[in-house]
Amino acid sequence: MENLENKDLTAGQADLTAENGAEPEIAPVFPEREAAAGGSPILECRDLSKSFGGTPALNHITLSVMRGRIVGLLGPNGSGKTTLIKLANGLLTPSEGVILIDGQAPNKESRTKVSYLPDRTCLPTWMTAVQLLDFYQDFYADFRRDAAEEMLTHLNIRLNQTIKQMSKGTREKVQLIMVMSRAARLYLLDEPIGGVDPATRDYILSTIISNYNPDAAVVISTHLIADVEKVLDDVIFINQGQLVLQSSVDQIREEKGMSVDALFREVFKC
Repeated sequence: MENLENKDLTAGQADLTAENGAEPEIAPVFPEREAAAGGSPILECRDLSKSFGGTPALNHITLSVMRGRIVGLLGPNGSGKTTLIKLANGLLTPSEGVILIDGQAPNKESRTKVSYLPDRTCLPTWMTAVQLLDFYQDFYADFRRDAAEEMLTHLNIRLNQTIKQMSKGTREKVQLIMVMSRAARLYLLDEPIGGVDPATRDYILSTIISNYNPDAAVVISTHLIADVEKVLDDVIFINQGQLVLQSSVDQIREEKGMSVDALFREVFKC
């Protein structure tokens, strides 16, 4: 496979398209994000490798994610996306190399800067919505309860309703609301739109754009490129644990003359 790596992340952001309907309108320009971009990276990997029982999941990855950017971590199933996200969240330790969060190896302090959405719903089903709010407020000093309550109200979720009483799609939305209601420095979202219907996908993307801290970075892991491309500033392609490409979305469109989805299909075609 041709190596398309390009680490120039200085190009502008992708054009964002607002959805008509009940969901909140998404603004097309974020000058505060442009101001936040640059400086030291919030996430940095240097020659990072991770193996499980001798089988490499990540193989000498070197990349960086800058503040104020929404980054797509893109690759086929089994490419190493979840492994990279778990390493950044401190749930796994590297076999080789270095991973840094705001200049530090993942530790207790770095975890206060990271808001993590796992690839499956893991909310305690016995909790009510208000108990979940209480839990997040007690556990996370940066939790913005007013923002979370506003989004729950928008979804017509009763605060006395238990997680068990909610549909699968509603649980996905509630978990995302909790994650995005933190004023974190790095949001790690593992397959936030996988396995949900198109309407739920639109709500999830709208929630990400409308509620994240503009001084932070968002990393979205997915293989559903067409659905997320409109919100991305930069992309990272990985395959079989190796970095294939890192570039801005605008640079891909200008230099390759194609969308991120089209390039992804070309690079990863069978």
